[in-house]
Amino acid sequence: MAAPAAKIIDGKVNAERLRAEVAREVARLKADYNLQPGLAVVLVGDDPASQIYVRSKGEHSLAAGMHSVTHRLPADVSQHDLLRLIGELNGDPGIHGILVQLPLPKGLDEQAVIAAISPDKDVDGLHVVNAGRLANGVSALVPCTPLGSMILLRETIGDLAGLRAVVVGRSVLVGRPMAQLLLQADCTVTIAHSRTRDLPAICREADILVAAVGRPRMIRGDWIKPGAAVIDVGINRVPFDDPEKAAAGRTKVVGDVHYKEAAEVAGWITPVPGGVGLMTVAVLLQNTVTAARRIAGLD
Repeated sequence: MAAPAAKIIDGKVNAERLRAEVAREVARLKADYNLQPGLAVVLVGDDPASQIYVRSKGEHSLAAGMHSVTHRLPADVSQHDLLRLIGELNGDPGIHGILVQLPLPKGLDEQAVIAAISPDKDVDGLHVVNAGRLANGVSALVPCTPLGSMILLRETIGDLAGLRAVVVGRSVLVGRPMAQLLLQADCTVTIAHSRTRDLPAICREADILVAAVGRPRMIRGDWIKPGAAVIDVGINRVPFDDPEKAAAGRTKVVGDVHYKEAAEVAGWITPVPGGVGLMTVAVLLQNTVTAARRIAGLD
């Protein structure tokens, strides 16, 4: 079988490098300003995937030398009590970043919860104030996955100016902020989505193709311009291709891009797992340090 044409964009290597940079900056802030960046993560309910994510965030923040607290609340917590906790964290001088793990259990208003977080401590970058700042091209706390994707692109390609970028997906968490970041990098940007006419043709125009649509292996190899950089944000759990493993109920994680097909056409590609996902937690730590510096008047 022919070797893939695409070079693999290694999320693990880049995430380790970023975490090391964060740890050095945390040590510097402690030594020079007696400032220890603090991250508070709020987990509501017992969703298994969310528990894994939250544990990872706690472990990595402690490893970087940060102050880290996790608040675990029952699934039936009231909106009032959740908002009260966020209010307490907003006022806590030892906490510089607040992250409420999504999705929240039914009965809780996610928009109201996000709106209650101080924009200066909104390390997930979801508050409308941060979204507005990003859209206006001024300093903002940016959602972690798009920012991590941009770091991977800059490490891989370098200067992105003048390149044609297509973002498939328009979510407030990934698609829209990703498009804003690419615009700021002087790319020509198209946001495509499930209602886009002739989506394959639009994708074939892209020098940079970002897949954030939430559909397993939707983007096929013949949708990709030869030599393009492909950033696959998708995380989808599907049955194994092997019928015996599938019959046994075994599953695996795949992206929104058909990896084997795409790797034969693309110039660079992120694997799933092992790509963008690993960058997300590293950027969360970076955002917390950024927030701590700004709150302290150091940035």
